[in-house]
Amino acid sequence: MSVADALPVYHHREHHSIHVEASPADAVAAAKSITLADVPLLRTLFRLRGLGTPPRGSLWEAMGRNGFRAGGEETLTLIGRPWRITGGRRPDVQDFAAFDEPRYAKMAVDMIAVPEGGGARLATETRVFLTDPYAQRRFRAYWLVIRPFSGLTRRSWLKAAKRRAET
Repeated sequence: MSVADALPVYHHREHHSIHVEASPADAVAAAKSITLADVPLLRTLFRLRGLGTPPRGSLWEAMGRNGFRAGGEETLTLIGRPWRITGGRRPDVQDFAAFDEPRYAKMAVDMIAVPEGGGARLATETRVFLTDPYAQRRFRAYWLVIRPFSGLTRRSWLKAAKRRAET
């Protein structure tokens, strides 16, 4: 399942990509293996967000340990309230697609690569669907502040994956 399959209808979307001189499989594997040590800027952003102890291991695996669930091989999904400092995660939801409880955000993120030239186009996309007007208002205020850092995080992650995949 892709992020488009997980959230075909959304309120917010962020997409970033980079060309990598590696096969699509190697590009995705590199992206999924990136750690905070590969992207020091992320450690600072992590602390600014107030998330406590930085994650160990790969960032992709850390997302899974912090409430994201596999929505497919390259897709992770999460239901929560990111405008709250703790994220207000709902890990108990069994059916992501059917969830419609008010005051929540349904989020999906993926890391995919497709052939491009002699390498691959490595991309990450995030989509967010808000379950009611209250959630839309809260997320809009949150996103106004977070979006620049979100984009910086994803671009830094992709650049680190490119370095790793090409070495």
